Amino acid sequence: MSEERFGEFVLVRRHEDGHVAELALDRPKAMNAVSTAMARSVGAACAALGEDRDVRVVVLTSTHERAFCVGADLKERNSFTDADLLRQRPVTRGAYTAVLELPVPTVAAVHGFALGGGFELALSCDVIVADRTAVVGLPEVSVGVIPGGGGTQLLPRRVGAARAAELVFTARRVAAEEARELGLVDQLVEEGRDRAEALELASRMAANSPVGLRAAKRALRLGHGLDLRAGLEVEDAAWRSVAFSGDRAEGVAAFNEKRAPRWPGE
Repeated sequence: MSEERFGEFVLVRRHEDGHVAELALDRPKAMNAVSTAMARSVGAACAALGEDRDVRVVVLTSTHERAFCVGADLKERNSFTDADLLRQRPVTRGAYTAVLELPVPTVAAVHGFALGGGFELALSCDVIVADRTAVVGLPEVSVGVIPGGGGTQLLPRRVGAARAAELVFTARRVAAEEARELGLVDQLVEEGRDRAEALELASRMAANSPVGLRAAKRALRLGHGLDLRAGLEVEDAAWRSVAFSGDRAEGVAAFNEKRAPRWPGE
């Protein structure tokens, strides 16, 4: 396993011959509150991972034992002028967008608090694995703002408009069991197992074609929300991008030869 640091607060670890990358939020003194510096680091790490053709899956984790991420750094923001806040907005928005637009499958490993922007980072991933200590929510209206890291758009896509409205308007926190029942998280695992289970899931994903994984994610993301006919056109375009690839040829050959594929990744 290799490690690379992006700024002071983000650590990237590469597992599985570099095919699984772990993006670890590493600001333990602030329970991973998203400061301007941390947001820049998340964006930089995602840019590097998105361009690395060896990376097939990214797992978003936390080094803090009691929190995934508690959201925006309100202590930093307390010192901001309106102009400061306006200047920060593209930086923080860029961090959430960078996670959302990673071209490979993403898995969030959540334990403890995942609130506000912290939960939005998880929502930006394709799959959320949470342990039984997880507490999630979008409490922004309780401090006079709204979810601004994608929450008002990503949450209703998971749980429907009415359920999302109730959760956003009440600003309530949701414990792990109810979060799984409502679809706020996808897998519920035993306490302390979120990272290990997320990495195991990522490893199973990463065994598949890197060309296929990227194309499948593109089809899933671009097709979501379109009418069926338009969505099928998105799917067809993604299929055409892989149909004549080296990975497709290797996958068919490996199946017929009853062996594990050796993906060329092109």
